[in-house]
Amino acid sequence: MVDAGGARMIKVGDVVAERVFWIDRDLLKAYANASGDQNPIHQDEVFAKSVGLPDVIAHGMLTMALVGKFVTDWAGGAATVKEFSGRFTKPVVVPINQKVDLTVAATVSEIAAGMARLDITATSQGVKVLGMAKALVLKS
Repeated sequence: MVDAGGARMIKVGDVVAERVFWIDRDLLKAYANASGDQNPIHQDEVFAKSVGLPDVIAHGMLTMALVGKFVTDWAGGAATVKEFSGRFTKPVVVPINQKVDLTVAATVSEIAAGMARLDITATSQGVKVLGMAKALVLKS
């Protein structure tokens, strides 16, 4: 909904449409190469399992980046995002030759001083992967 001036009207309780990002080993490799994070837990299942992980896991910062993209796309760009945070609760497990979901959604929980606070949920394969995830964005 927009007001007479063309601004988007946001209210407490509004639900931000869910978005699914797909993660596979090719994306993990590309992210490792771009970020310089070549930790074998993100690419080598034998190593990942040897340190107690169920399989290769996505980089935490890749997970946060995708959730950040969800927020910035909804908010209208990075300049509108004033705060963004979350706590890793479970890894995103990426078995070989599979694509796994990172499903992100949010609800507007507060509006004050021209800002909207989002409570964000992020899950993979039905498991919550971020806790206490929030963003503060300019309300426009």
